Amino acid sequence: MKEWSTSAVEKAEEMSRVALNKTEELTRISKIKYDMLQLQRQINKLYENLGRLAYSKTKNDHNASFSGDTEFFQIINDIDKNKKNIADKDKEINAIKIEFDSAYESEINTTNDESEVGVGQKVKNDEF
Repeated sequence: MKEWSTSAVEKAEEMSRVALNKTEELTRISKIKYDMLQLQRQINKLYENLGRLAYSKTKNDHNASFSGDTEFFQIINDIDKNKKNIADKDKEINAIKIEFDSAYESEINTTNDESEVGVGQKVKNDEF
């Protein structure tokens, strides 16, 4: 009976470590996704500004050409910069997922290899 309780305690400890790691992973990913959402909002605002600029230049100045218009190209550069930042954040999320998946797998492999049950006696965890 003592072996069973020891095994149950070890399993509970393992489950709590896994839950803690998963919580940390989700927290880090959520923060990055929030940043991505902020960047996307900035992009939407920039598109809005670009549309207003194009409308006013065409309507008021009767000019549909934007060559040499620094404001126009600054907005486009800002949009591109934010899109790149979003792509970088997405790579960060993938790196975090890989990091935590490999940490989880190594944790499982170490606990699943062998557990000591009694003095000099070893039993594989999958036998329980």
